[in-house]
Amino acid sequence: MPTSAPSISAAPAMAEALALRHVSAGYGETVVLEDVDLALAPGESISVIGRNGVGKTTLLATVMGHTTLHRGEMMLGRVSLNRVPVFRRARHGIGWVPQEREIFPSLSVRENLEVGARPGYWTQERVFELFPNLGTRLSNMGSQLSGGEQQMLSIARALLTNPSVLLMDEPTEGLAPVIVEALTAVLLRLRGEGALSIVLVEQNSRVALAFSSRTVIMDKGRIVYDGASAALSADPERLAKLIGVGA
Repeated sequence: MPTSAPSISAAPAMAEALALRHVSAGYGETVVLEDVDLALAPGESISVIGRNGVGKTTLLATVMGHTTLHRGEMMLGRVSLNRVPVFRRARHGIGWVPQEREIFPSLSVRENLEVGARPGYWTQERVFELFPNLGTRLSNMGSQLSGGEQQMLSIARALLTNPSVLLMDEPTEGLAPVIVEALTAVLLRLRGEGALSIVLVEQNSRVALAFSSRTVIMDKGRIVYDGASAALSADPERLAKLIGVGA
């Protein structure tokens, strides 16, 4: 009798770097995010844009555990974040660059970089390649840095935690145009470095669309667009309508 061919087991599907499924969240009883579905593949970068107050920062805060989760599930790789406390989310591999930067003003640049550093791809040498100014100001206190340098320090500190997913909340806000250009160049270089997945919340749509091939637009706590950045760049009227300006 003919023997049957040996069965070939399918390889297990690769886990998404970050996934939100039907997530509703907010502050106390106030719901800000409504039924949000969002997923990133390992090494993928996306931009999140929209008007002020539509839930962009709340989206990142929810991933970090700073809000009340009312419904849904959040996964980091194969780990459910739903009941993971904030400090353990960082240990699991989430890097956080808050809108307010939140560097330690009374610590030196070196101490700010060392406080949360963990072994991995990102080392001080690598972050100094991105931000040469920091390498020359290691003994300066955080309070002695310019706004642009503080933002660089905030990003560098997050990278030194060696995250798998990096969340950045409006890193170009309040910076001079020349600093925005320099920081944009750094963001572009970060894509694909060390298999890092990045969620960039950015008010500057030009920066956001240039940063990633995929853009998410939020309005009233919901995702109203999740698709190609190029399609939005090519159709400014559609972009304005989705964001809710010029309609």
